[in-house]
Amino acid sequence: MINGPYTHELPLESDAMTKLLIVCAGNICRSPMAHVITRQLATEGPLATPLVIDSAGTHAPLVAEGMDPRARAALVRYRYEAGQLRSRPVTVQDCQHSDLILAMDLRNLTDLQRLCPAQHQHKLRLFLSFAPELNETIVPDPYYGNAQGFDNVIQLCETGAKALLLHLRGTRRHGRTI
Repeated sequence: MINGPYTHELPLESDAMTKLLIVCAGNICRSPMAHVITRQLATEGPLATPLVIDSAGTHAPLVAEGMDPRARAALVRYRYEAGQLRSRPVTVQDCQHSDLILAMDLRNLTDLQRLCPAQHQHKLRLFLSFAPELNETIVPDPYYGNAQGFDNVIQLCETGAKALLLHLRGTRRHGRTI
């Protein structure tokens, strides 16, 4: 396995694979949880979709940290394989190399709009924008809460990831752009 952007536990990328970046603030709770859930749903079952996926944070420290233990515990409770993801800051290079950059909340989206050059702004969206049936636009930050907040994040991420994968399958099937 190769470590680095877009290589976490996935096959080596090809031009046919959509490059997806999921972003929150610290890259220790929400974005790695969404990363793990999306990765697992994209590699098994009816939603299998060729993806290259990574996660990063708008305010992640330069020194990589592991996933928040409560996030890891929630993933395990829901039978997801958390892996060994490490936090990292989002970069301008991410804007260039990603096909789609998904923010967990409006603050993350605003930070990304400031960071990404004009020619890459069209890649920026909210993670839950693919699941309008939720009537939610943000994945709330569970960091200062309890285990129930992490469970809520998992449920939102599952619905958001399923809707995202259905969208990506539809664009691929019909030859449309993301």
